[in-house]
Amino acid sequence: MSAALFTAPLSHAQGASEAASGLPQSEILVVDSEQLFAQSSFGQRVAQELAAEESVLLAENRQIQAKLTEEERVLTEQRATMDAKAFRAIAEAFDARVVQIRNQQDAKSVNIEQKRKREEDAFVRAASPILTALMQEAGASIVMERRAVLMFDPAVDITPFAIERLNLVLGDGAVAPAEEQADQ
Repeated sequence: MSAALFTAPLSHAQGASEAASGLPQSEILVVDSEQLFAQSSFGQRVAQELAAEESVLLAENRQIQAKLTEEERVLTEQRATMDAKAFRAIAEAFDARVVQIRNQQDAKSVNIEQKRKREEDAFVRAASPILTALMQEAGASIVMERRAVLMFDPAVDITPFAIERLNLVLGDGAVAPAEEQADQ
């Protein structure tokens, strides 16, 4: 996620008069992109939505597991009274159903991860012009990922400024249902 945040075309700001209150004035700035996402309203909304979806999926998985465990117990009890061929057919059908259910549940988990990636990509697209504006306001020529820098003066870390600006401009980034359908 971090490398893509800084691919927006850059134009150097003219003078410190455009600088936002408290924004460091430096040729080089740093930002923590993970913190940017996690602490922004946008990222927090995404985290809450995904946690809710994961919670639903986990509850569903527990319910399915309990049901299948009970079915397996009943099937095992019936084994003693059934013809071996008939039991084998029922057991194979049960196993096939278990595999099908597992595949369906795995697909739901993959969908959640794909949503996470889509939301992160949307955040990067929305954050890029905001980070570019902050860079220009600070008179910087470059913004680097904080984890890629060996040593730096904490005064050039614009992560808190970026979070504040992202929250102001993007809010939680929620898309209205009509807008969401138009994008698909």
